Amino acid sequence: MTVKKVIVCTDVEGVAGVVDFESQAYGNGKYYEQAKLLLTAEVNAAVEGMLEAGVEEIIVVDGHGAGGIHYESLHPEAKLLHGRIMSWKSTFKKVASDCDAGIMIGQHSMAGVPQGNLNHTQNDATIEYYKLNGKFIGEIAQWSLFCGAHGIPMIFLSGDDTACHEVQELIPNITTAAVKQGISRLAAVSLSPAKVHALIKAAITKAIQKQNSDPIAPLIWEGPFVLEKRFLFTETAEAAANSANYKQINAKTVQIKADNIEDIIYA
Repeated sequence: MTVKKVIVCTDVEGVAGVVDFESQAYGNGKYYEQAKLLLTAEVNAAVEGMLEAGVEEIIVVDGHGAGGIHYESLHPEAKLLHGRIMSWKSTFKKVASDCDAGIMIGQHSMAGVPQGNLNHTQNDATIEYYKLNGKFIGEIAQWSLFCGAHGIPMIFLSGDDTACHEVQELIPNITTAAVKQGISRLAAVSLSPAKVHALIKAAITKAIQKQNSDPIAPLIWEGPFVLEKRFLFTETAEAAANSANYKQINAKTVQIKADNIEDIIYA
């Protein structure tokens, strides 16, 4: 196969130089705009690498809740999917279901990972963990499985070292770029911006070339599926249990079931 169209999932917490939720990852944070510039620069480095490898169309998904891409600084050859997405299933089919490969930039490890810088799953203020069919998962597995349901293989990830390890457990042959070393949830050792950009550009070029010659398969798990969400507080679980299709199984935990991964992974 030849990779011509790529979808890029982005997040802020796995970016080099970003180590704090309150001041950098939250929309009202003192250094939030700076964090957006750091993420966008990493995305631009990936775009440069993809273009050198022959990619013709690049869809960048702003995957950070408050919006993490600095639009005015985005590479001119990238397109941006952003805003409030009410249904990932229908939106994805409109803009990205024909992509040849997926990559992730700025990724963090799932909630509870030791030394995982800014580790969390979906909401750092409310979620203790997610489990899918009894296996702990985070946002990396969510996106990889969602893309896999559309036949799109995940071929590259950049983030902290624990995020790289997490995706390698899911997809053993994936190419990764560790842009910082997690020391704790709120501390890391980051590479310099220049080294990060060079690393991402070279690694993503390698990943595209590797996919062209020795392709990674899409990540697909067999259903049916049971997604378990455990919250930090009882009132959050009670509120979730009032949503359609959810069942509360104990004071802080709810479950939802489905036959198709698309119907459950972002429910």
